Amino acid sequence: MDFDFTDEQRLLRDSVDRLIQDRYGFEQRRKYSAEPDGWSRALWAQYAELGLLGLPFPESQGGFGGGAVETMIVMEAFGRGLIIEPYLATVILGGGLVLAAGDAATAEAILSSVGAGEKLLAFAHTERQARFNLSDVATTARQEGDGWTLSGEKGVVLHGDCADTLIVSARIGGGRQDPAGIGLFLVDGEAPGVTRRGYRTQDLQRAAEISLHGAPATPLGTPGEAYPAIAWVVDRAIAALCAEAVGAMAELHAMTVDYLKTRKQFGRAIGEFQVLQHRSVDMFTALEQARSMAMFATVMAESDDAAERGRAISAAKVQIGRSGRHIGQEAIQLHGGIGVTMEYKAGHLFKRLTMIDKLFGDADFHLARLADAGGLFGAAA
Repeated sequence: MDFDFTDEQRLLRDSVDRLIQDRYGFEQRRKYSAEPDGWSRALWAQYAELGLLGLPFPESQGGFGGGAVETMIVMEAFGRGLIIEPYLATVILGGGLVLAAGDAATAEAILSSVGAGEKLLAFAHTERQARFNLSDVATTARQEGDGWTLSGEKGVVLHGDCADTLIVSARIGGGRQDPAGIGLFLVDGEAPGVTRRGYRTQDLQRAAEISLHGAPATPLGTPGEAYPAIAWVVDRAIAALCAEAVGAMAELHAMTVDYLKTRKQFGRAIGEFQVLQHRSVDMFTALEQARSMAMFATVMAESDDAAERGRAISAAKVQIGRSGRHIGQEAIQLHGGIGVTMEYKAGHLFKRLTMIDKLFGDADFHLARLADAGGLFGAAA
């Protein structure tokens, strides 16, 4: 298998790397987080100019026809820069659901606006009782005449406080944990019956608690048949998060090695001590293990075999969680007290890695899921 990038992919990687280097220094990130939305609208417009917001969408729907590999390239660069703009929420999750569940006309109307930087999306799915179970949905959808209304509570909706349109999962039938009977609905963020409470998360991202009380909604796709689309898009989002985590780990490892070369103790750089060299090598080993599994997740993210794709995604998430914890803990230990200060990037990278581990199921959850599926290659193997 050829793992080399094409000329177009290398050009994409170089352009995103330049953007992060020029516009996303650590102090610049702190300034962006202090803006009214908690992130930079000006930089979001620049993402649109570069084509990043329409990258994974088909050309027929206002996109650039990129795939999982192009998404991996962008997300890895974003991980190194610790970007706080709603790329995952709007492009990967929101845009992915519109593409997977919506008809062609709806997808073209919404995704062209997303690609131009004019519309923000948020996926309102997680509920308090659900933990990491994607099919656990208690929010209800009721048909009233020609329209629908939604009632329920959604939590930790990524960038849900600033989204123009919410994509809400709601149940029209079946038991609370049944995959069947779940629908997706488009809800205006400012619609009557919608209450949003936004807040900053530990990694300087944004999220919201959303209450729906008879909120008017428009179905996205066929009501009651949305679960396969949700599972597919969440798997793609996990693959994107794995790539982001690899970028954050690589940056954290590079910072740590540089610190070992410059920090002096007993008249010599602490990187000269063999025991610390061994620990930095262990960090590098964990990083490369994570990188391999992130690439595996990227390759498998577009598979039509849901069971095979799910096993691969879970295996990658397990390795990403374990590697992220090891690299983060070692980086903090080797940096000493400076590693946990708000004024230094290392602690922020570790926070983001911790949050990535928890998103859509932590390492323990996915290890159990993988075991229930019979391992990476299935019980039959």
